[in-house]
Amino acid sequence: MTITVNIHEAKTQLSKLIQRALSGEEVIIAIDGQPVKRLIPMGLEGDRRTVLPQASS
Repeated sequence: MTITVNIHEAKTQLSKLIQRALSGEEVIIAIDGQPVKRLIPMGLEGDRRTVLPQASS
């Protein structure tokens, strides 16, 4: 199932939306009705971000 929420709802309901994404739902965040981001669990195919180690102080 896919749900689309506006940015205001995403800001106020972020924890719930993350839980829904973790349970397998696709969560789309829209601004002015235009989809801009998709919440998915880390490590899924298509997640090409690299986590860099923190610099030591």
